[in-house]
Amino acid sequence: QVQLVESGGGLVQAGGSLRLSCAASGSIFSFNAMGWYRQAPGKQRELVASITSGGSTNYADSVKGRFTISRGNAKNTVYLQMNSLKPDDTAVYYCNAPHPLLGYALEYWGKGTLVTVSS
Repeated sequence: QVQLVESGGGLVQAGGSLRLSCAASGSIFSFNAMGWYRQAPGKQRELVASITSGGSTNYADSVKGRFTISRGNAKNTVYLQMNSLKPDDTAVYYCNAPHPLLGYALEYWGKGTLVTVSS
């Protein structure tokens, strides 16, 4: 059974930084793409950033220039470096990976890690 496990969330002051990590276990294949989503209280889940196995990246406009997504050397790991954090970045952050053959018809999610940015 494939599981995605996030870590690295916490409480940080505005202007600070955090680095989120996500590692997949139980997978016999390599994900072509991995990404980070977030959901703030009372809001819908939104894409934060994604990255392909070839290194192509995509960012939400709200985080461009502040967040950086990267793949780890270990198979099926992904990181999110978050700098210049703002209170609006407060949310539960979820790791996501679509099935390499089925795409988003079968996608995997972590349980989320809470990021709280205080003003």
